[in-house]
Amino acid sequence: MADDQHTLGPRAAPTALALAAGFRDGTADPATAAAAALAAARAADPAIFTLLTPARAEAEAAASSGRHAAGAPLGPLDGVPVAWKDLFDLHGLATTAGSRVLADAPAAAADAEVVRRMTAAGAVCVGRTNMTEFAFSGLGLNPHFGTPANPHSPPGSPRIPGGSSSGSAVAVARGIVPVAIGSDTSGSVRIPAAFNGIVGFKPSSGRYPMAGVYPLSHSLDTVGVFACTVADVIAVDAALAEPAAPSVVPGAAIGARIVVPTNIVFDAAEPAVVAAFEAALARLALAGVAIERRPLPVLDEILALFAATGTLVVAEAYEVLGDLVETAETAARIDHRVVVRARLGSKLAPGARDTLLAARARFVAAAAADRGEGTFVAFPTVPIVAPEIAPLAADEETFFRVNALVLRNTMLASFLDWCGVSLPCGTGDGGLPAGFLLNGPPGGDGRLLGFAAGVEAIIRGDAPHSSDRR
Repeated sequence: MADDQHTLGPRAAPTALALAAGFRDGTADPATAAAAALAAARAADPAIFTLLTPARAEAEAAASSGRHAAGAPLGPLDGVPVAWKDLFDLHGLATTAGSRVLADAPAAAADAEVVRRMTAAGAVCVGRTNMTEFAFSGLGLNPHFGTPANPHSPPGSPRIPGGSSSGSAVAVARGIVPVAIGSDTSGSVRIPAAFNGIVGFKPSSGRYPMAGVYPLSHSLDTVGVFACTVADVIAVDAALAEPAAPSVVPGAAIGARIVVPTNIVFDAAEPAVVAAFEAALARLALAGVAIERRPLPVLDEILALFAATGTLVVAEAYEVLGDLVETAETAARIDHRVVVRARLGSKLAPGARDTLLAARARFVAAAAADRGEGTFVAFPTVPIVAPEIAPLAADEETFFRVNALVLRNTMLASFLDWCGVSLPCGTGDGGLPAGFLLNGPPGGDGRLLGFAAGVEAIIRGDAPHSSDRR
């Protein structure tokens, strides 16, 4: 019997590194862990996964068990179960991107490059997770495979998981797997991480290869990581990053600086979300982090550009999806809300994409000059807690209004190519999770992850701060 996702909360589960430590000392076994992950996936809400890969998981786990028995694991992820968003190529399977129209697509001739790298690190693939169709929404609704309910939902009030990497986030939050991989274009990892109370990392462009990943926006798409701790994210980053990518640099709270924008990012925010964010900031300040509050004019400039020209994601998504949404037969089989958004690309002025890309380059440079070396930017990942599913599914106007609000903060960071880590920082209304988005500059992924690891417990409220020290 499937779990009642509306009454059961997240399951406690070991982190990836804790599980791997058990493999090394013999108190746990990869084959047993893979079997447990597959069993949990089968018993859970069927909307979390679109496909399980038991034969692959069992073979990979058996090989990992053999390596551990021989005292020769491939690394810290050897034997760790991982789930993949339904837009990563898996050898021998069609890549469907959460859509029925791709069910008969040719089978992938090889794994996506990031899948290959994780497999080479010993990770065990248990299956594919659900997503917003074609990754084109921040809410996570999918009329074809169902919408996985947020595991923090109050009884009788199922809440959205966030999107587009909905199933990946819920699979980690529910303890089915310790790590899941998604994609993030305008917030599709950071948003569901915040809504589900877990860690989500979006790298800056180029840190991870995109070969074998179904695209939405070639300029903005990135691979992202879900886990329960920053330490687990760092372990995955080491497996996925390009060989020439800067390594993670450990960072301390004392002497660090965070800029908190006073424009845009708090507009229409729920008071309880702001309160959770501010409490985390106060703890950081007590721990020695310098907090600077001021406007970032580039944020207003980006929104003005979008209002005048349209968005880059819409311009590039139409290049990918135009034929599907403009053909009556296929459009009728696609979520109407995805069709509506994709068709906006046909209404943009000629040359809009080039205008947006040129402006993006200017804005990225301006933001870098404005923030200074070694400075992070922070704001609420999402200005609201996860709303109920039913009103969004029932009313298109409500859907688009809430989707725009949910995407706003992360979309701005994506346009500036900021890397970002969303960390749980407390709760908002109804005890639902709130997220703290810590942003680093393009190419500053290692420094960001190091700093996030150093302040994670402070942001969560799990560590004593300076006023508590004796």
